[in-house]
Amino acid sequence: MKYKGTLIPIGGNEDKGSDQNESYTLEFITEGILASVVQESGGLDARIVIIPTASSIPVEVGEMYISAFTELGCTNFEVLDIREREQCDDPKIIKAIEEANCIMFSGGDQSRISDIIGGTVIHDIMHKRFREEEIVIAGTSAGAMAMSTEMIYGGSSTDALIKGSIRMREGLAFIDDLIIDSHFIKRGRFGRLAEAVASHPTLIGIGLAEDTGIIIKNRTECTVIGSGMVIVFDAAHLTQNNVASIPVGVPMTMAGITVHVLANYDVFHIDTRSVGAQSESQ
Repeated sequence: MKYKGTLIPIGGNEDKGSDQNESYTLEFITEGILASVVQESGGLDARIVIIPTASSIPVEVGEMYISAFTELGCTNFEVLDIREREQCDDPKIIKAIEEANCIMFSGGDQSRISDIIGGTVIHDIMHKRFREEEIVIAGTSAGAMAMSTEMIYGGSSTDALIKGSIRMREGLAFIDDLIIDSHFIKRGRFGRLAEAVASHPTLIGIGLAEDTGIIIKNRTECTVIGSGMVIVFDAAHLTQNNVASIPVGVPMTMAGITVHVLANYDVFHIDTRSVGAQSESQ
């Protein structure tokens, strides 16, 4: 089935304060990444809806996005401060989701996105519009991770590759074939994503560095944007994978994993699991 919508998951870029807990830091996107989101959404007059549900400081995060979009010259945007599931039935919020050209999820705690928005009326509207219309759904950090069906929601980098060290649950399910991780280089999340794809070897792991994202068209073609790297883990042809046979707490064995390191303008094709040029139809 062909999907008309576009996904733009972004690796995040945290505030330089001393507190490293993502839930309590302001995230920002550099002008280049945000400009790409605006361009894909239809330009400066596009209707952009910002959803800071993942954040524990949604007012501050909303103000940050307002400032960023204003600096770019955008003229039509609003923040939907959704903190409770009941708000997802609000006619004003439903109308905003129905009319948006772009829906932008902030960083924070991706479980809050699933808990508060997953399975609601506005989630259903997003899915329908993503299938049938040329809408952009973008997200940074937690907002990026929540896009997939299988979503990482916990687990430290240091304990990765010990079976059971990461925790996964259902995300917003805009794309089925990927597991997305963010802040990938700076926070050393190689082991975490490797464990995730070992446990779900039919899926592709996408590790997004900060100030880096991918533009996904028709849920098949990913084009890298930004100044950093995208690390792709493909476990489809593992020659060894003991995750199914070992108990929780035991180190895992993987052999034969395919890894791609991609940078700005590189293209990854999800359907063929290959790196190549953009299709001419784009």
